[in-house]
Amino acid sequence: MHVRVMIIEDEQLIRWSLRQKFEARGFEVEDAETGGDGLAALENGVFDLVMLDYKLPDMTGLEVLKRIRKLATDAVVIMMTAYSTIESAVDAIKLGAYDYVSKPFDMEEVLRTADKALETTKLRREVRELRRHLEDEYGINRIIGRSPVMLKLFDVIDRVSKSGASTLFLRGDSGTGKDLVARVIHYNSDRGAKPFMNITCTALSETLLESELFGHEKGSFTDARTQKKGLFELADGGTIFLDEVGDMPLGLQAKLLRFLEERAFRRVGGTQEIRVDVRVIAATNRDIEKAIEDGKFRADLMFRLNVIPIELPLLRDRGDDVKLLTRHFVTQFSKEFRKPISDVTGDAYERLLGYDWPGNVRELRNVLERAVLLCRGDKIDTEDIVLGRQDTPAKPTKPGKIELPQGGLDLRALERDLLRQALARTKKNQAQAAKLLKLPRDAFRERLEKLKLD
Repeated sequence: MHVRVMIIEDEQLIRWSLRQKFEARGFEVEDAETGGDGLAALENGVFDLVMLDYKLPDMTGLEVLKRIRKLATDAVVIMMTAYSTIESAVDAIKLGAYDYVSKPFDMEEVLRTADKALETTKLRREVRELRRHLEDEYGINRIIGRSPVMLKLFDVIDRVSKSGASTLFLRGDSGTGKDLVARVIHYNSDRGAKPFMNITCTALSETLLESELFGHEKGSFTDARTQKKGLFELADGGTIFLDEVGDMPLGLQAKLLRFLEERAFRRVGGTQEIRVDVRVIAATNRDIEKAIEDGKFRADLMFRLNVIPIELPLLRDRGDDVKLLTRHFVTQFSKEFRKPISDVTGDAYERLLGYDWPGNVRELRNVLERAVLLCRGDKIDTEDIVLGRQDTPAKPTKPGKIELPQGGLDLRALERDLLRQALARTKKNQAQAAKLLKLPRDAFRERLEKLKLD
């Protein structure tokens, strides 16, 4: 770490002594005789450590310290003074000074204090860099889509992120991106600097899941050898994401409902009420209404979770977003696998656009990862793309007849594929495309609208 130090001290001998010691450590050092000169240097440069005298010719060290804090610099400040009083030390610490040394000081002690202070600077920068990385990784622009349903979703995400809503409910099929949406909401809210804790409610037994969520006291069960804080407690100030909440055991559903109503809980085996401030984002791909009818999910919990429901669209309803996602994943995997793949052929795009994507974005990602790995040229082509069973093509046998594949087929996907092929072959001329399919133009348009094809 390259270290820059600013010394603000009116006594020349002290400035010289400190400069010699810091430069001997390889630090870059600047010094100033007055508070004004020191502040001017700090405004124009980046420093890691400021050695600040308490008594200066033009202003007090506390005044300089206040101004330094307003500069939003990462620099840590160590105060120096011959007037060592408890009051001045407390005032300096309250204003944000890292520590306080008295003159005449032991130079080795000063250097030890400086080393500790520089660790603080390093940690601040690492935290800021991590936060910036998370904001970049989970900014709303990381959700790829331009279709009307996605633009509507972006608007909802933006509004709920900035709101004080404490409970959100994400609903959508497997692979639609519920985890990503939950993280985007968290990192774009004022809770973004606080923890994001997530857990899949199907991953553990009821006893272990309760312990993970609420924590436990020592001795509360056989393996509870120490006290443990749960995710709700660890996420205080931040967000907890409960994935697959529709599969949560009924006994635990009651405890979750109580927490949502009171924002308080007890650890397993504990008696103390613990209150926390967390945003709860629950998600499920289950038909919750059906689960309630079957007695597998509490209706009162659903009503409590469903304060702000957010529906995630199926990939097949997102139109040309398939193309945007394809370009994104191909670029990503080409870099990851160091393969010079520049594009996807038109035929390959048609095949991707004609598929129904039961596994949604997750399935598309997996298909393209495999395609990039297997591709031998510089473009992904149809032979590189391996889709699910319902993609088995229909085989013409006799004129006017189609043989049904053994595994069956998705008629809607087949119709969508034929419509797209007709449009592609006629360069999107709907009248000509309708003729290819022996359909009246109005009937052709009705099918386009029904299948939500542009």
